[in-house]
Amino acid sequence: MDDVLAGGIMTTAQQHTIEMPRFGAGHMVRFTETFPYRRNVAAGNYEVLARLPTRDGEFQYRIKSDREPYQRVVKEGELERV
Repeated sequence: MDDVLAGGIMTTAQQHTIEMPRFGAGHMVRFTETFPYRRNVAAGNYEVLARLPTRDGEFQYRIKSDREPYQRVVKEGELERV
């Protein structure tokens, strides 16, 4: 039987955690309070357009704000759900 954990699934037979992405296309997110470059980003919410391959062991996402004409690529740890 599998146990669901925050951010992953742990199979009792395998005894390891498989990381799962926290966000998917269409989710609304914002930058975390600890994001170091907050004054260089548009305030408000962003829509997740796509999940990208991991980089340095962390999921990445392509996001877009209605307040900016371009898309951004950010790491999962820089975002929180709205």
